[in-house]
Amino acid sequence: MPTSVRYKETLARAAAWMELRRKLFWVSVLYFAEGFPFGIAVDNLPVYFRVHGVSLVDIGLLSLLGLPWTLKVLWSPLVDRFGERRHWITAALLSMAMLLAVLPLLDPSRPTFWLWALLLALTTASATQDVAIDAYTIGLLAPGEEGVANGVRVSAYRVALILGGGGLVILAGTLGWRVVFWLAAATCVALAAAAWRSPRPTFQGESSEGSWFAPLLAWLQRPGAPLIFLFVLTYKLGDSSMGPMVKPFWVDRGLTVEEIGLVSTTFGVLASIAGALAGGMLTTRWGIFRGLWALGLLQACSNLGYAAVAYLDAGRLGIYGASLLESFTGGLGTAAFLAFLMHICDKRQAATEYALLSAIFGFTRSLAGGVSGWGAARLGYGNYFTLTFLLALPAFSLLPWAKAWIHEEVSH
Repeated sequence: MPTSVRYKETLARAAAWMELRRKLFWVSVLYFAEGFPFGIAVDNLPVYFRVHGVSLVDIGLLSLLGLPWTLKVLWSPLVDRFGERRHWITAALLSMAMLLAVLPLLDPSRPTFWLWALLLALTTASATQDVAIDAYTIGLLAPGEEGVANGVRVSAYRVALILGGGGLVILAGTLGWRVVFWLAAATCVALAAAAWRSPRPTFQGESSEGSWFAPLLAWLQRPGAPLIFLFVLTYKLGDSSMGPMVKPFWVDRGLTVEEIGLVSTTFGVLASIAGALAGGMLTTRWGIFRGLWALGLLQACSNLGYAAVAYLDAGRLGIYGASLLESFTGGLGTAAFLAFLMHICDKRQAATEYALLSAIFGFTRSLAGGVSGWGAARLGYGNYFTLTFLLALPAFSLLPWAKAWIHEEVSH
């Protein structure tokens, strides 16, 4: 090969790598923005209300404020139909900033209708932002870039969960809750400014006339669509079934709250981030299909680690090892799975289609979590953790249909 040709190819590869790095930067910023308000809603607000004397019943009702994240598919066509997705992101972040700034001005010890309405508006804005960010990212990425991008995506999201949840709670102990919520509002303003400056992706939402859901219905009628949705429903079933019972298992084995917080939560999050980054790179190198079955199998087999610990009544080191293995392989499988979800969405209708896929996935998590306690109580931890491994296997029988929806060039 002539030297000039090799030189041009080297320049082209360098330019492509620089472009990918630029995209990954924006993916990390936007998914930090997506995870930050979710961390506030899930980990911060229950502590905020409890320290102000709110009853456990009322705090339990906070979970209903999460309905917008499930129902967002109902208004997701608006994001596809009107305006640019990055402008939706900016507007949602500014709305959340305003709501967070007002929140500490209302009495938290006596939750009124207006306080509940404010919180519902906050989670609705967050859910709408999620729709726009997911759609924007699908439009930004080229085929084959989904794997590494989802590794970065999962990592940024989990870092935001930590800072928006436990990080702000720690600051509240020294700065006070009012200052903490104003800091959160300022963070949202800064993220809104960043979103406004984000590059315009090649593909935008569909703005044609006609039924809002007509393109979605056409997508649902593609060959093999019902089996694809069944695959989405079952791919993380084993993981979702075991997850809610991990912390109770630690408690019942006599581990302290400090151990749970340090090893299972903190080190576990770090392990899942490492797994997500590794899973993203492997998915990009191997391709989405190979990533789904290879990394998904590792994800499923990690459940047997907890089963072995339960059967053998292993000590602390065994539990620590099972926890870190489960977190790491969970990150591996999640990176491949999210890459698949992004890949099969039409870039023009990405807001609606990805919202539907994430709703299906979320339904699995809710349903499996709802019956997990009953299963563990009836079967015992060892048998139940083994069952969760078996629940992960049916998805692999659907991989041939998933492969038919994948069209990519594999990196080497």
